Amino acid sequence: MGNQEDSMDRTQLQRDIHVQYQQEHEALGEAGTLRQLEEARRWDLSGTLADGGVAVFPHAGVEDCGHQIAAAVNACLDSGADRVVVISVLHAFTPEMDDARISVAAGESPADFRYWGIQGTGLDTGDEWRGDHALYSFRHFWAAETKRRGITGPQVIERYPYLAGGKPEALPGIDELARLVEDAVIVSTADPFHHGIGYGTPPAETYAPDAEGLAVARTSIQEGIDLLAAGDYWGYNQQCVRAKSDARDAGQVFRYLRGPMEGEILDLVYTDSADLYNQPRPTWVAGALIEWKLQA
Repeated sequence: MGNQEDSMDRTQLQRDIHVQYQQEHEALGEAGTLRQLEEARRWDLSGTLADGGVAVFPHAGVEDCGHQIAAAVNACLDSGADRVVVISVLHAFTPEMDDARISVAAGESPADFRYWGIQGTGLDTGDEWRGDHALYSFRHFWAAETKRRGITGPQVIERYPYLAGGKPEALPGIDELARLVEDAVIVSTADPFHHGIGYGTPPAETYAPDAEGLAVARTSIQEGIDLLAAGDYWGYNQQCVRAKSDARDAGQVFRYLRGPMEGEILDLVYTDSADLYNQPRPTWVAGALIEWKLQA
């Protein structure tokens, strides 16, 4: 989500996104879903997760980046873990939520806003996460792969931080989450680069999602990785604002929980989102599979 939703009905946008995801999954079908799970076998991130690292997958169009999501699912199931904690993006689908994140990015205290904290499975800290689309496709591939294997799979707990504001250690609920991940593997989600007319980029500054545009996206995403790797949480927060990345909170939280890590972009694709926003092209989002390994 980027600038364009400021001028549209956020509730309707949320509905439209869910409809689009449902249609994409139906079009993919069982055969297409299993095909993407097999395609994802080119990466084995299970050891990274078992060693305390993190795999970050996108939540853009499933036909474009489903193999990246599937790679994270395979990694979780192959890691041998009994518990998976998914640290998710929480999108601003109300004006109040959006105003809060804008204010925090401008330097106001996160504690001044009621959304400050962590939502998710088994918590009574807010219900906004229940309507979020960030893990829609992750759940789809999880259900398909566990069915294919004939297993229940490990316990999955979803956590949705909001308004980390450069101080993830201060988030209400962070201590509970830290205890939760002590004996769990962590995956997270991010669409780390939104670009184009529908996201508020001036037309003269836009790039098509071709080789040049994807190179710009890669440079931006790498900048965020480098800031997060250095533990510069506020710098990362502000880079997410510039890149229109939706993972400012999720990234800060998993980096804080796991400590010093090094991140690498394993795969980069894009989804055209012009039709969703009813905007001219170029309007697109980059999807990346990112591996975070603990520093030796």
